[in-house]
Order: sequence, then C-alpha cells, then structure tokens
Amino acid sequence: MGNAEALSLDKPRSPRRPAARRSNFELYSWLFMRISGLALVVLVLGHLFIMNILDGGVHRINFAFVAGRWASPFWQFWDLTMLWLAQLHGANGLRTIIEDYARKGSTRFWLKILLYVSTVLILVVGTLVIFTFDPDIPAS
Repeated sequence: MGNAEALSLDKPRSPRRPAARRSNFELYSWLFMRISGLALVVLVLGHLFIMNILDGGVHRINFAFVAGRWASPFWQFWDLTMLWLAQLHGANGLRTIIEDYARKGSTRFWLKILLYVSTVLILVVGTLVIFTFDPDIPAS
C-alpha cells in the first residue's frame, strides 16, 4: 500500500478542460477532392470526346445541337454533375489556399465569404440554365 500512495499524482492546479471536439471536415474535404477529381476526369474527357471529336467535331456545335442535347435528361444530368463537381472541387481547393496563405483572420473570413457567395451564385445560375433552357426561343 505504501508504494501505491507514493506513485499517485497530485491534482493539477488548473481545472481540466474537456477534450476539444474535432470534426472530420478536413478528412472529408480531402476525400472529396480525390473522388471528385476522378469523377471529373471521366466527365470532362467524355465531354471533350463527344463535343470535339465524335461526329464531325466542333463544326456541328450550335444552338440546335445544345437544344437537342439538353432535351435528354441523361445529358442534363451529365452536364449538371460536371458543373457541380467542378465548382465544388475548385471552391474546396481555393478554400484550402485561403486557409494556408491568408495571414489575418479578417482577410481569411472575407475571402472565404466571397468564395462561398460566388460558388453558390454560379451553382444556382448554372443549374437554372440547364433546367430552364428553352429550345424554342424566337430568333432576334
């Protein structure tokens, strides 16, 4: 018994703080960058092949071609997925750069606000264009 008492530690003078709650946001962000990057390679290379090489290449691309393409839900989904993944992938990369290189907290805050607002704006406008595209617009 004398040994156990000799090895015990005194209570610390400052109260114990609860363990910091850490989120896995950066891990998920890292995983998203890898997965979205792979998906973007497939989507973008497929897009480039279809638009630039297949069936006569870029010479056939006009308003009617886009209207015919976006008449199909498959191509709407393809282009929407490419838009969303590219925008979120790029925004996540810029967020990381801002975190790494912005020295002042206020600068970091405002740069990230600008990034988030522009990201949402581009996603909303791009999504609206894809889903509300009207192939029957009268010629001016």
